[in-house]
Amino acid sequence: MKSIREIFKSNPSLLEEKEVLELVSYCEELQDELVEFKFQKTNNKELAMLDMLKEVIKGCNAIEKEQMEHERFGFEAPQYKETISNLKSYILDRCQEEQIWL
Repeated sequence: MKSIREIFKSNPSLLEEKEVLELVSYCEELQDELVEFKFQKTNNKELAMLDMLKEVIKGCNAIEKEQMEHERFGFEAPQYKETISNLKSYILDRCQEEQIWL
């Protein structure tokens, strides 16, 4: 599945449009529901962990790509503190939702 960044790569300014933001939010909700459905279907915490790990890897790949763009084109540097904080929060929230205790 393509990330939002990949879909709007050719025209990132569209991400600022209200309707697009609503659509992105709706798609994220649907993705969450799909993951919940898959989990309920199998009733297996391994699936939830695999999905969470895939999302973490996808996020790390996006940050690496952003860093490469920064180095290549001189864009503003990624905010790693915020990214790490968001990643940690995502993992802890998902674990709590799925009742996976680390």
